[in-house]
Amino acid sequence: MAPSARARVSVVLVLVTALTGLTACAASAPAASAPARITASDIAAMAPVEVVDTLEALPVDERPSDVTVSVRPDRLVITADGAETERPLPEDLFYLSLAPYVDQTHDCFFHSLTTCLGELGGAVLDVTVTDASGVTLVDETVTAADNGFVGLWLPRGIDATLEVAYDGARATTPISTGAEDPTCLTGLHLS
Repeated sequence: MAPSARARVSVVLVLVTALTGLTACAASAPAASAPARITASDIAAMAPVEVVDTLEALPVDERPSDVTVSVRPDRLVITADGAETERPLPEDLFYLSLAPYVDQTHDCFFHSLTTCLGELGGAVLDVTVTDASGVTLVDETVTAADNGFVGLWLPRGIDATLEVAYDGARATTPISTGAEDPTCLTGLHLS
């Protein structure tokens, strides 16, 4: 094989190896493959759950400034170019985004994936959700997103208890995932 042909084969092998590695990473972390700047057309092309997961995982400075996405109990409300559209969420899922705090918080009822900011971005939190019958639905150690929030996909139509622990402090509160319930929880004072 000629030297230039060997070089081309080597380059192809390196590219195939690199692409295979990227594919493996994408399977475990879908937000890593998201474009640096999400546009309204990107959002329109995604399934609603993907919109939520992608925007929540983006660093704050990479979130779109010309699109707002608000999570309601049963739908997303997307505002872009002065127009508002709604996209239904799966009937069996409820998205709750929580931002526990130590020193400062803000009032919030419907979570905005593009503008809400919590205090503990990057903090490692222990999160437990136990339903009214005592079944543990969530028992995880998670890292809060850059915006200070942790998102939970929960069954719709339940009553439960949420507990969050961070750096020796705890907060516990009842939650519900019904049609009139908040999707944004910012009143978890860690003490």
